Amino acid sequence: MTTAIVWFRRDLRLEDNPALHAAWRAHARIVCVYLHAPDEEAPWQPGAASNWWLHHSLQALDADLRRRGACLFVARGPTAAALERLIAASGARAVYWNTLHEPALMARDAALRRVLRARAIEVHNFNANLLAEPSDLQSGQGGPYRVFTPFWRRLRANLQPRPPLPAPRRIVAPALPGNVALRDLGLLPSVRWDRGFAAVWQPGEAGAHAALQRFRDRALGDYRVDRDRPDRDGTSALSPHLHFGEIGPRQIVWRLLSDVRDDVHERNTVEAYLRELGWREFSHHLLHHFPHLPERNLDRRFDGFAWANEDALALRRWQLGETGIPIVDAGMRQLWASGWMHNRVRMLVASFLTKNLRQHWRHGARWFWDTLVDADLANNSQGWQWTAGCGVDAAPYFRIFNPVTQGERFDPAGAYVRRWVPELAKVPAAAIHRPWEFAGAHRLAYPAPMVDLRATRVAALAAYRHLPRSG
Repeated sequence: MTTAIVWFRRDLRLEDNPALHAAWRAHARIVCVYLHAPDEEAPWQPGAASNWWLHHSLQALDADLRRRGACLFVARGPTAAALERLIAASGARAVYWNTLHEPALMARDAALRRVLRARAIEVHNFNANLLAEPSDLQSGQGGPYRVFTPFWRRLRANLQPRPPLPAPRRIVAPALPGNVALRDLGLLPSVRWDRGFAAVWQPGEAGAHAALQRFRDRALGDYRVDRDRPDRDGTSALSPHLHFGEIGPRQIVWRLLSDVRDDVHERNTVEAYLRELGWREFSHHLLHHFPHLPERNLDRRFDGFAWANEDALALRRWQLGETGIPIVDAGMRQLWASGWMHNRVRMLVASFLTKNLRQHWRHGARWFWDTLVDADLANNSQGWQWTAGCGVDAAPYFRIFNPVTQGERFDPAGAYVRRWVPELAKVPAAAIHRPWEFAGAHRLAYPAPMVDLRATRVAALAAYRHLPRSG
C-alpha cells in the first residue's frame, strides 16, 4: 500500500484542496500533517490574532478528518527534520502540499523540494489559494503589472470557473507516534483578550461556507453600496477564511457565478465582488514580484520622505482608539474587540496615522499584523502602502481622507460609532462625528481631538511637496 504525506499549511479545508485530492486519488494511505514552525516565517511570524484563528481552524480540520476515518497529525518544526521523521515512520514516498506565496516560505519550500527529491521522495505542489499564480500574468511590456485595472482585466478575461474538487469520502491513515496536542502549541493567549472573537467568528471550513451563504443571501444584492457602509452588514467577512484557506477563491467564483441570473443588477453586483477578489490577487502579484513590499516603499521617492519623529504616545492613543476622532476610534476598538475592521475604516485609520500623525506606515502595518484575524502579508503590506501613497497604483499622495466628512457620509446616523464608542451614545447624529462641537461636549467622557485635522493636512501636503518628481 503506497503512503503519501499531505502537508496542510494555509489550505485548511477538504473540499477543493488540490494537494489532498491528488494524493487521495494516487495513494492508498494518507498522513494528514500540520507542521508548526512559525520561526520559518520570520520576520513575519503570525501575530496573536492569527494564532487564535489558527488554533480553532486546526481544531475544526481535525474534526472533519476524524469524520472520514483519519486525524490531523501535529508536529513541531523545524520543518525539514519533522518531515524526515514522518517519512521514516510512515514509509511515505511522496509529499503533497499547496503553494504559499510569501518570500520566506517560497525559499524554504524550494530548499525542501530539492532535499526531498534528492532522497527519491516525490514532491507535488499545487495552487489552492489564488485564482492565478502570480508569475503567470505579465503586462504588455513583459514585466509585472503595477496598475490594478489592466491586471484585473487580464485576470478576469482568463478566469475559467470550474466546479470544486470533491472532499474525500474516507481517508485511510496509518497510526503514527508523536502527535502533539494542539493546545500544547500555545496558540491561544494566556490573558484572555480574545473573548469577543468567538461571538463574531466561526473558524473552519464549515464556518467559511456559512459566511459565504450569509453573504449570498443577505448582503450581495446591495453590495456595491453597502460595502462602504460600516454601519451595515454589507461585506462578505470572508477574508480570514480565505487567508487560512478554509475556502478558496475559485470556490467563491464558482458559487457566485453559478447562482447569478440573467439580471443586469445582480450580474454587476457579482462582478463588483469578484473585483475585490482581484485586489487580493493583485497584492499577491506585487509581493511575488517585489518581495521587499512589507518593508520598503515601492515608490522609492518616499525613501526620503519627512515622516514625523516616532511618537510612542501618539501611536498608543491610535492603537487604543483614543484619538478623539470618532470613526477612527470606532475602527481601532472594533479591531481590538473582534480582530477585524471594516475596509473603508481601515483606509481612514491608516490615512489618519500616516498623514495626520505622519507616522511611518510600517508602524500601522505591524499593529494590524498582530491584531487582525485576516492578517495577510500581501494584503496588509499593499493596503498600507496604498493609503500612505508610496505603493504602485497607490492613492495619490495628496489624497488625505477627512475622517469627519467620511464618517458623515458612510455612517450618517452614527450607528457604527455608537456601537464601538459608547461614550458618544447620546450624542445626536448631527454631531456624532464632530462631538467637540456638541453643546454638551464638556460632559462627555471622551477626549478632544489629539490633532487639528486641517493643520495636520496642511503640514502633510507641505512634506509631500518636497518629494522628488521621479524615483
